[in-house]
Amino acid sequence: MGADILVVYKKNFEEVHDRSLEIVRSSLDELVAERGLNVGYTARETVRRADFAEPDLVIVLGGDGTLTSIAHSVDENTPVMGVNSHPRSDGNEGSYGFYMGSNPESFPGDIRLALEGRAMVNVLPRLQAEIETTSGNIVKCDPALNDLLVANTHQYQPSKYRLQRGQIDSMQQSSGCLFSTFLGQGAWFRHVANIEGVEFSSEQIDGHYLFVARELPRSERVDDGSYWEWTEDATVITSDMHRGYVVSDGWDETHFTRGATLTVSLNGPTLNLLTFRGAILDGVSHWISKN
Repeated sequence: MGADILVVYKKNFEEVHDRSLEIVRSSLDELVAERGLNVGYTARETVRRADFAEPDLVIVLGGDGTLTSIAHSVDENTPVMGVNSHPRSDGNEGSYGFYMGSNPESFPGDIRLALEGRAMVNVLPRLQAEIETTSGNIVKCDPALNDLLVANTHQYQPSKYRLQRGQIDSMQQSSGCLFSTFLGQGAWFRHVANIEGVEFSSEQIDGHYLFVARELPRSERVDDGSYWEWTEDATVITSDMHRGYVVSDGWDETHFTRGATLTVSLNGPTLNLLTFRGAILDGVSHWISKN
């Protein structure tokens, strides 16, 4: 692995995060002296997309929310190493850190494995919406590791749109459409749609995503895939809202107006996420079909 490393850290003036940053910095200082690495540091609040153009490795220090917000700016060629700055094992206030393959205690050994090419590389699919405006301009939202929301920007008003996918072609009014990757379903999707007990084929999890029309009237919740679906086909939404938005992983918003057409699929750039004590799918094996 190359010698340029960018560390993006969570800075909220809590002592636990500052201690974790010092551990990471100390370990990297040793490697700078040994190998001549070039290491840069920036807080999540001040990082810019341009900062990700050069690094050979991005280290994200924080929790899952920090990683999903930072990952939007990382391309499919740059590996990402997540370090949980406040593991939940240290107390109930900590972060579960599903995507965080390392922690301050294991970091000194993990970073050496990463630099030596001995970490596990998990290639994760990401959702993306391509928006075509009424004037023909094409805009892509940020890629989403967990989920995408398409909805009216005025949440007190219904989201009105035409939904098309495969044989489905219907007009709907709901509180918006939620899309989730296989891994992202635990973040929000399962709080919106009752899919308990559903298992997913291991052969499909990289190419399929979940869809649900939030709070669709009960009379319209049919089993044809227009209410919820596990699908590989792109979903096309034509807006009948004065103003709507796409929200990627609960962070940045991409706005559109009435008449815009959105195509949502897993065509976003993949993310290369490093882990060290097992594959990322090991943590959700209970969702994967044993057949």
